[in-house]
Amino acid sequence: MSKGTRITVAGASGRVGRHVVDVLEERGHEAVRASRSYGVDIITGEGLEEALTGASSIIDVATQPSPAEEEATRFFTTATNNLQAGGRRAGVDRIVVVSIIGVDRFTGGYGAAKLAHEIAMLAGPVPARILRAAQFHEFVAELMQWGRQGDVVHVPPMRTQLVSARSVAEALVDSALADDPDGGPIWEIAGPRAERLPDVARLLAAHTGDPVRIEEYSDPSNPDHELYASGALLPGAGARLAGPTFAEWLASTAAPAMPVT
Repeated sequence: MSKGTRITVAGASGRVGRHVVDVLEERGHEAVRASRSYGVDIITGEGLEEALTGASSIIDVATQPSPAEEEATRFFTTATNNLQAGGRRAGVDRIVVVSIIGVDRFTGGYGAAKLAHEIAMLAGPVPARILRAAQFHEFVAELMQWGRQGDVVHVPPMRTQLVSARSVAEALVDSALADDPDGGPIWEIAGPRAERLPDVARLLAAHTGDPVRIEEYSDPSNPDHELYASGALLPGAGARLAGPTFAEWLASTAAPAMPVT
């Protein structure tokens, strides 16, 4: 597509959305910010028609903060219905959606909600393409926050191929702008190598000077807990691999500090 293309970014204020906006503008395109902080609500539909007017594509990186399956599913399916209906009326050519590697292997929780998101989006009238991403470098600190109990942090023995949010944003923009996107309706992006979450959590704690002790913990009440260590979150052979590694990202980024309690 030529420079000056207008693309609507649903979830433009989020972790990936901010990078998507930056990448689009750096490449000379117009990024329409569609998030509540910009007066656009993809759940109620407020401001959405105006945000989609003249757009060639939609990049959907909107997220639901609750990990509860029912609440997250309601959010994603409602947002999908509104984006698909609004996109069809506006003449949008395609919708590109960020998802999670391995989401089709999980039976409940947020993963099941994201799978419902994918299914609903692919069934809509506007052609959609799904980018399944590995866990973000930026997500490690959040996972540690969830598992913190005093001076101990419990993290699952997850195997993943961490990738930066910026690299994911670049791949989303590439797909939105491609004249003839290849790779099928679902594709993957991950970092350059497989790593274990407890190991990268220790790297982050050392980098930020947090004296916390990292302990592995697998929740037996979670029906999918065995998948974390099995490699179900690792990319397939055809995935797009993009640096930097987590250690390289730490060395070049002001990583979020972990609070000491």
